[in-house]
Amino acid sequence: MSAERQVVGVIGGSGLYEIDGLQNVREVSLSTPFGEPSDAFVQGELQGVPMVFLPRHGRGHRIAPSEINFRANIWGLKQLGVTRILSVSAVGSMREDIAPGDFVVIDQFFDRTRHRVDSFFGDGVVAHVLFADPTCNDMRRQIVEVAGGVGVRVHDGGTYVNMEGPQFSTRAESRIYRSWGVDVIGMTNLQEARLAREAEICYATIAMATDYDCWHEGHDDVTVEAVLEVMAKNVGHARALIASVTPRLGGERSCPCKDALRFAIMTQPDRIPAEARDRLGLLIDRHLPH
Repeated sequence: MSAERQVVGVIGGSGLYEIDGLQNVREVSLSTPFGEPSDAFVQGELQGVPMVFLPRHGRGHRIAPSEINFRANIWGLKQLGVTRILSVSAVGSMREDIAPGDFVVIDQFFDRTRHRVDSFFGDGVVAHVLFADPTCNDMRRQIVEVAGGVGVRVHDGGTYVNMEGPQFSTRAESRIYRSWGVDVIGMTNLQEARLAREAEICYATIAMATDYDCWHEGHDDVTVEAVLEVMAKNVGHARALIASVTPRLGGERSCPCKDALRFAIMTQPDRIPAEARDRLGLLIDRHLPH
C-alpha cells in the first residue's frame, strides 16, 4: 500500500482569515453532498508541506456560529486530501490562570449546543466512532513542543465548553460552567472535532483566550471591542505557531484517528442504500467490500 500523502488543513477563526507565507496559492470552490462550505478553500504550500486553508466564518466574518455548515467544511477538506486539521479559535477563559492572550491546546470538549447537525451519518448508514479523546494526541504533542518559541504562554490541555451563541453567556451560565471545571468557552470547535473524527482526519484546537467571559468580578464583562483588541495581538502568535508546527505534520500518521471508521460502521453492507453509499463513498468505501 502506498504511503498516505499528508496535507495540513487550517481552519481560521475570528481574526485569522489568511495564512502568511503560503506559496503556490490557488483558490478552489467546491460543492459537497451537504451544501456549500464557508468560503473558497485556499490551497498552497507552507515550508514545503501541502496546506489547505478555510476561514470558518467566511471572509469578512459573515457567518454566525450556528449558521456554519460544519459538514460541508470538513467534507471539503477531506475531498482536498487533508489528513490533519489545525483549528484556531477565539475563546473566553474560565480560569484565573488562563489570562487573555494565553493559548490553550485543547484535549476535551463539552457540548452545550442545541441546533446543530454534527454527523455525516444517518439516512441509511449508522456509524459510532470512538470520541473519548476528541483531539489527536500526536498533533497536540507537536503543538505544545513548539509553542514555547512563539512568544505566548501556552497551556497543555483544557476542556472547551461549546455553547450555542451567538450571544455571550449570562452571568449564571458562566458561574455554572466554572463550577463544572471547564477551562475555556467558545462557539464552534466541537462540531468540527466530531466530524473530523468521522472523516478520519486528525484534529487539534489552538484556543486563543480573549477575555474572562463574565464571571470575573475584577475584570470588565466580555465585549466585542475587547475581544477584537486581544485577538489582533494574538493572530500574529497564531500564525507563528502554525508556521512552527507545520513542518512536523508532514510525516506519516501512526495515530488511531486515521482508522476511526474501521469498526464503527454498524449497518450491514448489503443493507446500505445505494444512494447513501454513493453520498458517503468518500468516507466509507475503503471500509466496505467492493
